[in-house]
Amino acid sequence: MADRHLIDVHVLLIRHDQVLLSQRRDPNPEFDGLWHAPSGKLDARESVLDAAVREAEEEVGVLIDPADLDHVHTIHVNGSGPEPRLGLFFATGHWIGEPTNREPDKCRAVRWFPFASLPERIIDYPAAGIDAYRTGSRFSIRGWSAETHPVELHA
Repeated sequence: MADRHLIDVHVLLIRHDQVLLSQRRDPNPEFDGLWHAPSGKLDARESVLDAAVREAEEEVGVLIDPADLDHVHTIHVNGSGPEPRLGLFFATGHWIGEPTNREPDKCRAVRWFPFASLPERIIDYPAAGIDAYRTGSRFSIRGWSAETHPVELHA
C-alpha cells in the first residue's frame, strides 16, 4: 500500500446550467476518451487555490482570480490510481477568456455539458465530485474497504 496521499484539485467552470469537461487522450485504453473536469495534482509549495488557477490556465486557457473559486466538495478516494487521493473541487462562474483545448497531446476536446445530461463515459471520481456539487454534499469517501456507505455532509 502507498505511504502517501496525492492531492488533486478540480475546477468546475459553470456557465448557466452547464459545466465544462475535457475528453482525455491517454495511451491507457482504460482512460482514453473519458471526460473529466480541468484538474491536476498539487505541486510542492503551492496552495490549493494557486493549483486550481494554474490547472485551469494550463488545460483550458482561462484566467481565474483565486477569490472567485468556491470550495464545493472534498472527496477521499482509494482505487482511482496507484495511491489514495484527496480531491478538492472548486467551482466558479467567473473567468477571463474562452475555454479552449490547450493540451491537445493530453486532451481530445473540451465541451460544455448540461448538468442534467453529463456524458456516459466520464471518470467516476470527478463525476462523484460534480454530482456532489449539484446536490450540495461537502464531503464524501470512495473505495475504502471499510466503507459501507459514502459519507456525505451537507452545508
